[in-house]
Amino acid sequence: MSTLDGSLSMLKNPAIIKFILQGVLFTLIISAAAVLFSIAIGTVLALMRNYSTSKKTGILKAISVIYIEVFRNTPLLFWIFICVVFCPTPGFVDRPMFGLSSVNNKLLFKATVALILYTSGVIAEIVRGGLNSVAHGQIEAGRSQGFSMLQIMWYIVLPQTFKAIVPTLLSQVITTIKDSSFLANVAVIELMARTKQILSAANRYNGLNSINVSDVFVLFGVAAAIYFVINFSISMIVRTIQKRKLTVKVKKSPFPEEKKQTGWAYNG
Repeated sequence: MSTLDGSLSMLKNPAIIKFILQGVLFTLIISAAAVLFSIAIGTVLALMRNYSTSKKTGILKAISVIYIEVFRNTPLLFWIFICVVFCPTPGFVDRPMFGLSSVNNKLLFKATVALILYTSGVIAEIVRGGLNSVAHGQIEAGRSQGFSMLQIMWYIVLPQTFKAIVPTLLSQVITTIKDSSFLANVAVIELMARTKQILSAANRYNGLNSINVSDVFVLFGVAAAIYFVINFSISMIVRTIQKRKLTVKVKKSPFPEEKKQTGWAYNG
């Protein structure tokens, strides 16, 4: 029990709590950036794959197909390591920001790029499913009204597409938040990486001068609880949206139901 008490005492340390909360903030920022950029890139890829049907635009369809299939069928961790080694960084990342050194900023940028590249391939297929749910006749109707293809996509097709894929898209947001934990493998300072850092120095804070099994359970248990709270909140939003979509509102008639005569009665 003394080891468990020592492990729990770490959670009373304001510095450790602040360090963990900063990791939560970085996790949310990374996930939000990945989702927003991935939706933009994935939408373009889905449009290229769905509507590049002529010979002139065939190359665009080929590029989108290759991109989507390559990133959807390879591990995220593979692309994180590839980006850490080969991805260039813009100049503004070279200076300290957000309380992080320039080295950590570069790693954060590269790992986030990897997450965006991977997630955009997945979201592209989600958006493509939504595009396929829009009747082709609506495109023809838009053309008959004099709309350009860009206007048809922006005002007619895409609003219906995103309305249809909201639950699936929010589910992918949950997956992206969980996938951000892979960034801990390259020492990016998000929640899981910070948890590992605290664990490596737990002997300084638990009063036992050693790292114990209880330290692992307590620290990673806190991290798991934080991930659960964030993702469960989003999943509840998904369930609410799905229930609203599946609920059929039956309007009651203001008139009493009339009895219909179904046959002749014979009294003999």
